[in-house]
Amino acid sequence: MFKKSYFIVAFLLFVIFVGIGDSFLPEPMKSASSNTRKTINDSLIGLFPERESKLKPHERTRKAIEEAEKGK
Repeated sequence: MFKKSYFIVAFLLFVIFVGIGDSFLPEPMKSASSNTRKTINDSLIGLFPERESKLKPHERTRKAIEEAEKGK
C-alpha cells in the first residue's frame, strides 16, 4: 500500500518539476527542469514522423483563379 502511494507522490513531483519547475526553482534545477521538458517534447514529437499530405489544399483554388484570369 505504501509503495503505491510513494510512486504516486514521486510521479506528481516529477510532473510538477517538468511542468512548472523552471518558474520557481533555483538556477541549477531551473535549467534541468527546462532541459528535461524540452527532451521529453522532442522525444514525443520524434515518435510521429512528419508526413506530406497527398492533398494539395490550395491547388483547386489556384486553378480556379488561373481559369478565371484566362476567361477575362
